[in-house]
Amino acid sequence: MISILVFCLLLAVVIFFSIKKYKRIYSNIQLGKTYSNPNGTLAKLKNMALIALGQKKMFSRPIAAIFHLFIYIAFVFTQLELIEILIDGFTGSHRILGHAMLSCCSWLYTSLINTIEILSLLALIATVVFLSRRNLLKLPRLNMAELKGWPMKDANIILIGEIFLVFGIFLMNGAESFYMNITSQEGYSFFISSKIAFIFNGLHPETVVFLSKFGWWMHLIGILGFILYLPHSKHLHILLAFPNAYLSNPNAKGHIAYMPEILHEIKSMMGEPVEASDPNAMPKFGAKDIFDLSQKNLLDAYACTECGRCTSACPANQTGKKLSPRKIMMDTRDRLEEVGKLMEANNNEWKEDGKSLLHNYISVEELRGCTTCNACVEECPINISPLDIIVQLRRNLIMEESNSPQEWNGMFGNIENNGAPWKFAQSERGNWAK
Repeated sequence: MISILVFCLLLAVVIFFSIKKYKRIYSNIQLGKTYSNPNGTLAKLKNMALIALGQKKMFSRPIAAIFHLFIYIAFVFTQLELIEILIDGFTGSHRILGHAMLSCCSWLYTSLINTIEILSLLALIATVVFLSRRNLLKLPRLNMAELKGWPMKDANIILIGEIFLVFGIFLMNGAESFYMNITSQEGYSFFISSKIAFIFNGLHPETVVFLSKFGWWMHLIGILGFILYLPHSKHLHILLAFPNAYLSNPNAKGHIAYMPEILHEIKSMMGEPVEASDPNAMPKFGAKDIFDLSQKNLLDAYACTECGRCTSACPANQTGKKLSPRKIMMDTRDRLEEVGKLMEANNNEWKEDGKSLLHNYISVEELRGCTTCNACVEECPINISPLDIIVQLRRNLIMEESNSPQEWNGMFGNIENNGAPWKFAQSERGNWAK
């Protein structure tokens, strides 16, 4: 009974605090402008299946993709065992589904647990590789300036947590395999656990039983801790990659959307009919803070895996410019979190804090470094678009603040007066070719 009460209390605490944080994240994303994907439902589902579920774009870098796949598949399969763990927790039993299948189809249960153990071992190997890449090999894209401090700790916490979870599985299964062997009880043959059961030699049977239960609790606490920690981590992409891929438009790579405010002005100048607008409303060009971005931009920020593929492919970053597309996404998320906390403290009302995404988080130098080549969007495993945010912030710089280099201003003036970047009269259009 004590075990059941402790289990239920832990589960209730995790659910309460997790739901509270997930609701805040959802509310934060809703602060953006309404976004709609023109693609049909079938196309969206196909995109989600290929990008998020199938991890299609991960395999542009096959070695990292294979190790990531080990962890991903192990994560999916261990959720099947989690179902039994939750039932055992509520009922105070042990392997309730396994014992129910013992007389009719024990092979099925054994096959499932053996598959989970093999995948867990592969995930453990992948975890050690990923820890080594970050901390020993110092892979450049995983040790850039924007990852110093909490982002690096966050990545290591999750990887160490993976080891904790796998250790719990093998401790539980290994001790149980040893106990069944020394007591000649009918049970299951776990392929890997039975091979490591010798480490329990010399221990009293009651101690072995305790270690098996300890492994069960260890695995459970690891899972519940992961659920509680997830919304505070970059690993939130485990959940948000799916809606992010669903809402992304695979046919719009490199597409830069027009501004409705500009189109409205042009139609008015050309005498074309335009939709009536509020005459007292001042048009706003581009984006200065997270309220000016779309909900998809904000979802992108939360879905970012911080893998750095975008930055490593960025030609501006490669040539020493300050721009890092990954940092653009991280800055957007940090500003969004800051705004969310301020609103939560003020009964969900926004009060100006004297800051903005532009200038306080993302600098002019970073924005001007972008060539709009779209390499970052092409590289992202889950179709995040740092370029869209960059373009919107740069539009605000130029059209709201008139903040642009003198060379650009000359080009802007020529386009406005002559309809071309060069200083020729339109009547001499043919001379431009010379």
